[in-house]
Amino acid sequence: MRNLKVMMSYRGTAYHGFQIQENSLTVQEVVEKCVGKVLNEPVSIQGCSRTDTGVHARQFCFSVQTNSRIHELGFVRGVNGELPADISILSCEEVDPDFHARFSCKGKEYVYLMHNSECKDPFTKDLAYHYRRKFNLQLVQETAKCFIGTKDFRAFCTDNGRNNINTIRTVRHFEIRKQDEKIYFQIQGDGFLYHMVRIIVGTLIDVNEGKILPEQLDQIFASGNRLLAGRTAPAQGLYLNQVFYS
Repeated sequence: MRNLKVMMSYRGTAYHGFQIQENSLTVQEVVEKCVGKVLNEPVSIQGCSRTDTGVHARQFCFSVQTNSRIHELGFVRGVNGELPADISILSCEEVDPDFHARFSCKGKEYVYLMHNSECKDPFTKDLAYHYRRKFNLQLVQETAKCFIGTKDFRAFCTDNGRNNINTIRTVRHFEIRKQDEKIYFQIQGDGFLYHMVRIIVGTLIDVNEGKILPEQLDQIFASGNRLLAGRTAPAQGLYLNQVFYS
């Protein structure tokens, strides 16, 4: 039995997230069918993350076990030949049997993309959040420093019925930059909670609009109360940008 580590990218617009669901089309369902067809055996792929409906991935890792002796390049070419245009296999390599795309992951980087203009951009439909208000880049950059470090992010996640989940996470890097009408929120950490990145971005949007003051962030962290943090930014601007392994 071989264990394959596979990198792919996808546009999430047409899918209800990565993980298989009973009554909705997901990335995992489509990829498993195509991989199984190429390997000529039923397969179950293990993904590095559970992306939400409409969220995209520039680099997403999955692992799959197979009895097939297919060459790695043959795997890439074969599966890409079966996949729809909005999903692409980037690479494939054989790895140790104990490698797992999720549990072996050491960190992730997300990018949230905002189109900051009065006018909509037809070329970023479903790929960026259209934000019309004036954006105070310096204020938001300074406030973003509050999220860096090892903290309890309970106030910045959706519980999703998992009351006993460990909400301590380490954010290693958080950069916000503007290029023409595009604003990039780039955040890297050891892991992220459900909706955590979107709520952090939404909170910074509320800071930009004066609905939350920067000096309130410490109180919000201490409270652990999701209701005190900001809005949840729309899904279409979020990208899983990189995944890191040792």
